[in-house]
Formats: sequence, C-alpha cells, structure tokens
Amino acid sequence: MSVRSDAPLAIVGAMQEELAALLAAMPDARPETLAGRQFWRGHLEGRPVVVVLSRIGKVAAATTATVLLAHHGVRAVLFTGVAGGLAEGVAVGDVVVARDLLQHDMDASPLFPRHEVPLTGMTRFPADAALANALAAAAQDVLAELPAHLPADVQAEFAMTKARLHRGLIVSGDRFVATAAESARLRADLPDALAVEMEGAAVAQVCHDWGVPFAAVRTISDRADDAAHADFGRFVGRVASPFSAAIVRRTLTRL
Repeated sequence: MSVRSDAPLAIVGAMQEELAALLAAMPDARPETLAGRQFWRGHLEGRPVVVVLSRIGKVAAATTATVLLAHHGVRAVLFTGVAGGLAEGVAVGDVVVARDLLQHDMDASPLFPRHEVPLTGMTRFPADAALANALAAAAQDVLAELPAHLPADVQAEFAMTKARLHRGLIVSGDRFVATAAESARLRADLPDALAVEMEGAAVAQVCHDWGVPFAAVRTISDRADDAAHADFGRFVGRVASPFSAAIVRRTLTRL
C-alpha cells in the first residue's frame, strides 16, 4: 500500500473515555460518519491525525480498522486504551507496549495449529518496531512525570507511584477476562503474555493485511481476576483518558 509521507496518523481507542482527552486537545477536529463510526480529522501536537472509536470486541475493531484504512489513507495506526494484567509483576497502573499481538480465542484445530489465523501461517502479528519504540519512550517519560498527569489521590488509589513499563505480548479475545481461573488458564496457555484485552490483535491483523505500520499501548486497569469488574470501572473513569492522551501526545512529538 502506498501512503503519502504527509498522510495523517490514526489513533484508535475502544472506549469513549479513552479518547476524550485527546479529542479535547483537537479544537480543529471535524467528525465524519462512515459505517456507523465517527472519525475525527484534525491536528494534535501540530501533526495531522484521525481519531476513531473502534467499539469493543474483535469484529467491531476490525470493521473500524478496515474503514479507517480504506477511506482515510493513514500512514500508521496507534491503538491506545486499557487492558487486564496477566503476567506476574504487571500491576494496575503499569503500561504495556506490544511487541506482538495474538488472538487467544482463535482455535481452528485440528485444521490449523491453535492460535494460528487460518491461511496466514501466523499466530502473532508483530508491532512496528519504530512506532513501538516511540510509544515506549513516551510512556517512560509520562511515568517519570506522573504528578504532572494524574492527581495525587488518583495515584494513591491505584498505587501508581510505582508504575512500570513492560514490553512484550498482548493477547486479545472476545470476552472480558474477569475470573482468576480464566486468567490462570491464559497464563498456562501463553506464559509470555503480559496483558489481555479485546481488540488489539484484530486491528494488528488488518494493518498487516494492508501493509500499514501498527503499534499498541495499554495501561493496566485490573488484574483480569475476580476483582476486575470493580477495578475496571474506577480506573477507566479516573485514569484512562488523561493517561492515554499524555502518552499519545508525547509519542507524536517523537515521530
């Protein structure tokens, strides 16, 4: 796919709360509705961007990504939002930047190996290295400057003063992982998985098919266990939007 060097960068999130602060920082944003989605074109940190809400789940996210790439000619896609922590040591408030993404509920065996996307020969879709490096550097900056981005009471509530950056595998599936037993099964099946969510691997697959660079950053909202539902609501409401905005805006200054 040929993309102009001055083409906009796409920023995608699954929930309105995750994008609210970004849209508030784009006074020139103009919405366009396609396939039931609103795409906001404008500028962020002086750079042309398209911001879109993917909705929740792999099918919704893949539909959004396809419409985005077909109609907006973006040069790259950044996915931002929240996820559940899986690996030991990945705590609420930590940030995970994907190296690879995989659909943990993809299973066409015995016709194809478990987790392999049929007819692709791939189980893991790699993030673009340059974009992922920029996201990681931006996230490290934001974590180092935490008081400038989150009030002290929010940091204390989620113990974010000790928040860390992780890089590795993020897995996606069409269910909200919210029991310790299911989280344990995922760790057993995919021991190197750092976090679980519901959209990223689907968007990564679409971007791979189109030849468009993709990267993803997720802030850990819960531990994907029996307390996930309670943790998730509070975290998204108080942290997701300003934290996602801070990381993405800092990333744009590095591209």
